[in-house]
Amino acid sequence: MRKARELVEFQGISHIDLTVSDAKRSADWYERVLGLKKLKSAVMDGRIVEMLAHRPTRMIVGLVQHPQPQASHFDERVPGLDHLGFSVSSREELNQWQAHLENEGVEHSPITDAPSGSGTALVFRDPDNIQLEIWWTNTSK
Repeated sequence: MRKARELVEFQGISHIDLTVSDAKRSADWYERVLGLKKLKSAVMDGRIVEMLAHRPTRMIVGLVQHPQPQASHFDERVPGLDHLGFSVSSREELNQWQAHLENEGVEHSPITDAPSGSGTALVFRDPDNIQLEIWWTNTSK
């Protein structure tokens, strides 16, 4: 019988790769709307990949355009990614994000408290309909 080994915890999120219909268009949008910085463009195994960085968290976002996509847009109702949430440290920062999205012409939800009281969200979608969320965790509850 094997002795169970202690799990080594990972330290955070290194990167996330999202499948998109137009990597260049999406990279421009993520740079403009979320403030990510373009690192490089590459073609790997026939896929166009745009690499961007969120410098404060050191998270890399890869935007991958496959040569023969299976669908025209994202649908969170099929297995895979449901949405991607980014955290802020205060409710006021949500208000600032809402103003920024409005300034950029990005359609979004109203700022909404979660029914559980665990936090508050501002929801919007990227050019491929991937749901993104700015989330503030309410630690006072």
